[in-house]
Amino acid sequence: MAKPGNVAACANCPIEVTEELWGYFKDKKKQECETFKGMCQHFLEDYGDSDEERALDEGQSCDKEATARVHQYIARFWYQAGLYFNLVKLQSFHEMLTSVGAFGPNLRPPSYHEIRVPLLTKELENTEILLKDHKEQWGRFGCSIINYVLAGKLLEQKRSHLYWTPCAAHCIDLMLEDIGKLPLIKKTIQRAISLVGFIYRHSSTLRLLRFFTNKRELVRHAITRFATSFLTLERLHKEKGNLRKIFVSDDWTKNKLSKEAKGKEATKTVLMPAFWNNVLYILKVMAPLVKVLHLVDSEKKPAMGYIYEAMEKAKEAIMKSFENNESKYKQVFEITDSRWTCQLHRPLHAADHFLNPDLFFSNPSMEFDFEVVNRLYVCIEKLVPDQAVRQKILTELPIYKMGGTPWWQSCGLPTPNLQQLEIKILSLTCSASGCERNWSIFEQIHSKKRNKLQHKRLNNLVYAKYNQALVKRYNYRNEIDPISLNDIDECNEWLMGQMDGGYDDDDDAGNERVFEDENNDCLPWDVFFLGFGNWTANDIYYAKD
Repeated sequence: MAKPGNVAACANCPIEVTEELWGYFKDKKKQECETFKGMCQHFLEDYGDSDEERALDEGQSCDKEATARVHQYIARFWYQAGLYFNLVKLQSFHEMLTSVGAFGPNLRPPSYHEIRVPLLTKELENTEILLKDHKEQWGRFGCSIINYVLAGKLLEQKRSHLYWTPCAAHCIDLMLEDIGKLPLIKKTIQRAISLVGFIYRHSSTLRLLRFFTNKRELVRHAITRFATSFLTLERLHKEKGNLRKIFVSDDWTKNKLSKEAKGKEATKTVLMPAFWNNVLYILKVMAPLVKVLHLVDSEKKPAMGYIYEAMEKAKEAIMKSFENNESKYKQVFEITDSRWTCQLHRPLHAADHFLNPDLFFSNPSMEFDFEVVNRLYVCIEKLVPDQAVRQKILTELPIYKMGGTPWWQSCGLPTPNLQQLEIKILSLTCSASGCERNWSIFEQIHSKKRNKLQHKRLNNLVYAKYNQALVKRYNYRNEIDPISLNDIDECNEWLMGQMDGGYDDDDDAGNERVFEDENNDCLPWDVFFLGFGNWTANDIYYAKD
């Protein structure tokens, strides 16, 4: 028999068999419906509604009313407990509702003691089961213990074979922050924030935006402030044409906001060629660095062995985008080099670079790079306290250098000691973003009203909550953008538009035409910009003719 949207019917099946099967499915569906309606009726009766209140209007099904009632009770609990709205997205919340529904009526809720002691203990056991497979890998791949700077330095003093390194993601973000302080970039971002904030603060402009952009949003939130700036500027640049259409449309010129000071400022920004030149300049500067941020903050694969190469490629990409015009990127490189030397120019990163077969065998000159090789030896001496093992590693290094394809095909088996060191170094994480998330969880649990929690119970709560979140991130590692956030922060500066404006003139984007024209002889934006303040939408269309 055929099932819509699934499989075709068997041509050789007798008609009576098909009719019998259809009858079976219809009876089963009817039985399920009656059962569900009975449950709904029982639910409605339990809460004391009168017969008149339980009477349903024609066309209104029982399941809709029952669902609405359940949702209302859930919402009431949410409001009384003061919970965040985005908690409804938690998988555990959906699992809880499913299990309650499967249990049926008369479920006894857990007591204060149960949820505080035995159930927490059980959840810790479940968390340990989730982490078991990962812990078994520590002996082979090593373990990155991430903590704050002072703890790292104290541990290094006490255990000389440990290495502490700064968070690479934080370092890249500081680069972006310093670049964002350059006058031209700062003023352009301020003006963009003012524009986006103006659009999002008024329903009429927001409606125009969604009409002209086909409901595409301008604000894209990221895990850091400056990654958010880049992603939002990128979206602004993509919607440049639509934004210009908004501010020369009849709907806008008839809008009372277009006569106000902030409306005129927004119009001026969108129609200003220099603003779009500066946006493009920022994207050329920041795009390669944001790609490095993606790499180091990603949990899909360890990035320690690629930081050196990634930064070099980022700088090359910036130079190429400006056609090697040093005056365009000199200040940017001074900032990146300063941060790199101060924070990431360390022996451990050099060793990772050297021991990454993917990079080493594609760059024959690397073994003659004195700085990289010297830092490799420093790293080996620090990480391998056993002198005998250290000597074996040094003996195996020439085999690694000369190995080429045979070494690659054998996965380093001829050099077992070096292989073990290589696996541990290349498996290290180079981002402490996870540690920052851990502290945010600690602060969430250790609130002012709960600061009398026993230390062990507090640790247990953080341990269970954070590690389960880590497991979830690992399971969805192929679907998660490490720097992008889906949840909108309504206090974000891009939505509030509270920063002061400011802009710098440039001299290149004004050649674009107000209207597409086959002969390319229509009014350019730079000419239009000089006199747009006295023009109406009709003037613009007459100018086209």
